[in-house]
Amino acid sequence: MMEEPGIEVRLVGVWDVETIAGLYRAGGWWDEKWDPAGLAALIAGSFAFAVAIDSATGRAVGMGRVISDGVSDGYVQDLVVLPDYRGRGTGTMILSTLLEHCKSEGVTWVALVAEPGTEEFYTALGFRRMEGHVPMRWYPQDW
Repeated sequence: MMEEPGIEVRLVGVWDVETIAGLYRAGGWWDEKWDPAGLAALIAGSFAFAVAIDSATGRAVGMGRVISDGVSDGYVQDLVVLPDYRGRGTGTMILSTLLEHCKSEGVTWVALVAEPGTEEFYTALGFRRMEGHVPMRWYPQDW
């Protein structure tokens, strides 16, 4: 695993929800009408939730999570690193920690939906396109 000096990645079951909301904002994935309090259940309900911490400041600078039933498939979600920490190995440390946890628990089918422009990052860590498959999302009409 690539390591960045001064950064520690921990698997956690709880974390400050305002900090996590800030990381979601940094990823462009936060809607201000959402209540950050709901993030406590998101963290606790994840199969694995990793936080990257700057050892000098104690500040969370990145996160990622895996959702899974703990038996078969796992899905990487919400991998984000603050802009000042990108390109320095922090994302690799987070993802490697998550994948090592999956492997140790016997979950070896792990997938994700990559944002445009991030494919090279994920392929360097062993991910490949799933030819013949199309990622899809449910958009309920009533919401």
